[in-house]
Amino acid sequence: MMVSLQMSQTENIKVRLPSATEAQQDYKPNMVNIAVDKAGSVWLQKKEISLAELGMVLSNRFGVDPDLPVYISGDRDTLHGDMVKVYQAVRAAGIQNVAFITESKAGGAP
Repeated sequence: MMVSLQMSQTENIKVRLPSATEAQQDYKPNMVNIAVDKAGSVWLQKKEISLAELGMVLSNRFGVDPDLPVYISGDRDTLHGDMVKVYQAVRAAGIQNVAFITESKAGGAP
């Protein structure tokens, strides 16, 4: 698993990202952005989605692109267990290229 700092605009809801001491820019135009808010709700491209629906969407996208990159962001107040559930749904779809978006301690997220 890698940790990544996204340096471009993403189509997702606003969350207060946790900070990390080291981050690398990593962007691909075909990436999937998933956000988990502090209430534990899952969002895909600014639309709330259930874990079951997320699994189906990701399985379909992975079938078309086996190198599909998925970026997960969570509010700094999101429970760890909620983030793990999303990560498990991503991995269950067969996706290996998964990163968590964090905020650099030196500056803010885009």
